[in-house]
Amino acid sequence: MSGTSLDGIDVALIETDGEGATRAGPAITVPYERRLREALRACLTPATRPSDLGPIVKDLTRTHAAAIKVYCDKYSVNIYEIDVIGFHGQTIEHRPDLGRTWQIGDGALLASNMGRPVVSDFRSADVAAGGQGAPLVPLYHQALASGLEKPLAVLNIGGVANVTWLGHDDAILAFDTGPGNAPLDDWVLASTGAPFDRNGELASLGRPDRALVDRFLAHPFFARRPPKSLDRQDLPIRPAEGSLSDGAATILEGIAQSVVAALPHFPERPRRWLITGGGRRNLALMARLAQLLGRVEAVESVGWQGDFLEAQAFAYLAVRRLRGLPTSVPETTGCRSPTVGGTFWPAPSP
Repeated sequence: MSGTSLDGIDVALIETDGEGATRAGPAITVPYERRLREALRACLTPATRPSDLGPIVKDLTRTHAAAIKVYCDKYSVNIYEIDVIGFHGQTIEHRPDLGRTWQIGDGALLASNMGRPVVSDFRSADVAAGGQGAPLVPLYHQALASGLEKPLAVLNIGGVANVTWLGHDDAILAFDTGPGNAPLDDWVLASTGAPFDRNGELASLGRPDRALVDRFLAHPFFARRPPKSLDRQDLPIRPAEGSLSDGAATILEGIAQSVVAALPHFPERPRRWLITGGGRRNLALMARLAQLLGRVEAVESVGWQGDFLEAQAFAYLAVRRLRGLPTSVPETTGCRSPTVGGTFWPAPSP
């Protein structure tokens, strides 16, 4: 999995039947080289996107193959014991309102390089079925949380933030809540050259611009009923003036309040919030969420691997694709009916 934060590739190994039984192994993150990260960042907007993406797609795919090989070497895994590789690719555009979602990456090339079957392009079928194409991780959250007290919310704070609400009798609802780490990372990178606000230290020193946050929350996205999803470039919250720390505090407050804005959409208020994604490492953000929401904990409190749930989820969805099980349902993406997503690329013949 390589997410909207553009930080690198998460590689995870699970054993699963694609339904309830899942056992997670170790996982690693392989950072993108700066050259590739900058090339991918240029792809995010049409104005800077190269006319020929072929070289970038090949580079990205081979980088994923190299990351899998690093993983196999590190944990002494025989690649031929792997039944299938779930390959999300890198999202460079997500416009479900226009019937478009675009994750670059060559599934056939990865299958050829690894000698193993690959499932890729997980989102297109859902969008074609009238869905938002995101979030796709909720069915994995549901499988992991089968024994936990409900109602429960799992909040993933990546580049964009999304929530999975889990109720009794397998009730589920999921949607994007608003921006996640992306605008804060971009603010800090542009201002200091650092890739992110470590532990929320800058934001904790600043004072948020309440007027700017209020204008941000007035965006119609927050009142729109789910399912709904966002592109990384949507809902910008960019302080126009003030200190670096005040700007960071303003963005952090916008992220936190956008989660609060999700509450009216839930059938019942969660008793507990489990936080995953890189945002759970931002101590200032976690503290603010606890003030606003109540019982807030990192997913490690229930034994989950917070850095790798999304990578695990796409392995899980790959197995569901092989078994013909839905990878999205109307309650998670708004697709017209349960949808089996993903393109299957067989391993090359010996």
